[in-house]
Amino acid sequence: MSTLWLVATPIGNLGDLAPRAVEVLSSVGLVCCEDTRRTGKLLQHAGIRAERLAVCNEHTEYERIDDVLAVLASGRDVAVVSDAGTPGISDPGERLVGAAIEAGHTVSAVPGPAAATMAVTISGFPSGRYVYEGFLPRKGRDRATRLAEIAAERRTIVLYEAPHRIERTLADLTEACGPERGVAVSRELTKLHEETVRASLGTIDVGDPRGEYVIVLAPVEDQPIDASDDTVRSLLREAIDSGASTKDAATQVSDGTGRRRREVYQLAVDLGQFPADGTPDDAGTLST
Repeated sequence: MSTLWLVATPIGNLGDLAPRAVEVLSSVGLVCCEDTRRTGKLLQHAGIRAERLAVCNEHTEYERIDDVLAVLASGRDVAVVSDAGTPGISDPGERLVGAAIEAGHTVSAVPGPAAATMAVTISGFPSGRYVYEGFLPRKGRDRATRLAEIAAERRTIVLYEAPHRIERTLADLTEACGPERGVAVSRELTKLHEETVRASLGTIDVGDPRGEYVIVLAPVEDQPIDASDDTVRSLLREAIDSGASTKDAATQVSDGTGRRRREVYQLAVDLGQFPADGTPDDAGTLST
């Protein structure tokens, strides 16, 4: 049975390419990559003569499925790489994996560099439980809802951000989470100018934006919350003002305070700010 390989590649330092990655990339019938020029340089550095390279990025991944399945059906393996790091983690690969599994092929991986894992490791924040959020939605209600969820998150949070959006994202996180929330911002990981800045959201200064960033946010302090009705109403107002729907606001506040979801939803309706667009079912979940 042919195998679709997800092969992790260096996020900066080329010395991080694993020996097994070299073995797999040297043997497959097709290497799918985001940029043939960039991957070609990596292969050249490793002394690999790839049989065939094909572009597979966020715009072409779906179109590449038939090609990949054809190679797998012929008995040859296929490798998927991203420009840097582990494919499928905020990079192409997820659709190819789903298609290969559905077609009955084996899917495996050569583990290796991942910016999110490295950033959590060196952040100084708890790493026993963390959540990977990737890139935040660019704008609108989706972004506001995600920020509200992050503000109440009791696990360490990992975000990616581009240099031209880093200042805005840090400002939005400060508004949502408060200026005292701890944060570690890393850039250029494993590269010559690798840097990690640790501070609070209210005091963080990343300097002139350049390079790709990983933001690691400390979990919200695990302290008892005053879950009085007045507090719940206040939290509901904040959530809805941030763009959350009635149901999302009730769920978020219920999870953050420990109050029963049905009770929180009823307080939301009683506020008169939200339309009664759904009612809790007998299990305490909301349905329309």
